[in-house]
Amino acid sequence: MTPAAQAEPGRWGGRRTGGGPTWLRVAVIVGVLVAAFVVAQTCQQSQIRLSKDQAIAKAEREIDFEPNSTQIRLLRQGLQSEPFWIVSLSIKGDAENSFRELAIVRIDANTGKVESVRQQR
Repeated sequence: MTPAAQAEPGRWGGRRTGGGPTWLRVAVIVGVLVAAFVVAQTCQQSQIRLSKDQAIAKAEREIDFEPNSTQIRLLRQGLQSEPFWIVSLSIKGDAENSFRELAIVRIDANTGKVESVRQQR
């Protein structure tokens, strides 16, 4: 092969394409794919898959009274900011700012798992 053919623009291994060993190129591609996979998994863990209405319905199944007041809020908790629905279900009491029944249900907004139920009578 002539020196002119070896330096032809656009040929693999030439100066314009970066040259370098093939194993290094493969390692870089594998590294980028692994990084993309880790980022995708991390983002997927913080998604909100359970709607507000689904969370309320799930919380109502966890208690043994019929609430006349419902409050719901989405909180991100922990180092990885995992989303949780916090559902407050209550029956107002006779005195102002009191409750005859009160329950607070904490639900993982990603998996739908009920994490805790606190009920006060």
